Amino acid sequence: MSRPVPAATSTLRVLRFLATQPGPVPASRIADAAGLPHSSTYAMLRAMRAEGFVTHFPEDRRWGLGIAAFEIGAGYARSQSLQRLARVRLARLVDAVGQSAHLAVLHGREVLYVLEERAPGRPPLVTDVGVRLPAQLTASGRAILAALPASQVRALFPDRDAFVDRRGTGPQTLPELRRVLTDTRQRGFATEDGEITRGFASVAAALTAHGGQPVASVAVTYESDHDVDLDRVVRQVQSTALELSHRIGGG
Repeated sequence: MSRPVPAATSTLRVLRFLATQPGPVPASRIADAAGLPHSSTYAMLRAMRAEGFVTHFPEDRRWGLGIAAFEIGAGYARSQSLQRLARVRLARLVDAVGQSAHLAVLHGREVLYVLEERAPGRPPLVTDVGVRLPAQLTASGRAILAALPASQVRALFPDRDAFVDRRGTGPQTLPELRRVLTDTRQRGFATEDGEITRGFASVAAALTAHGGQPVASVAVTYESDHDVDLDRVVRQVQSTALELSHRIGGG
């Protein structure tokens, strides 16, 4: 029977610990949580930073998850496993609200649409499978970003150049984005109205895996000028996201 590789085990412990933290933490806390000597922890963190799995915030003397760590979760979200799990539930969501629905994952600073269920008689949307859109402008992206630690959002959007302007609306700076994400967390769902396509609005909720890490989002898009029972749409979107989260070990 083979034994676990100590370095690999330690690295996984560090990643799992950081995934459960609401923000960056000092290296000493990481060492204690992972049961590692402080001296070797610093060396491990430097190696993980070089590969993009952790981010160092020197002004705070703290460490948080890096983009590469999140891409592993997003890779699972893009896999056929999640799409198979979500397809039937997305179809039920469409039947329940009479509007088109889609599943998206975060890919860098964009959302990538991996599944769409179109409601009969509804107009086509820009959220076809394979389409990418700026995460900060979409309900799908905002739902995922709102569930990430603040340090990871800051790593994704370090300066004004990171913000894509599609229609002259939406957050264009990190403070503006933080206000949008705070509102999203307080409501429990994300919204967008006309920031992607004029005349269309969306609501979305995040799917979370073990430790609360978001891996995808479920959204419903509808025509803004139509009479829509928004409370019902929100409840159905949240219920679908929660059910899928439980299926992947989160929730």
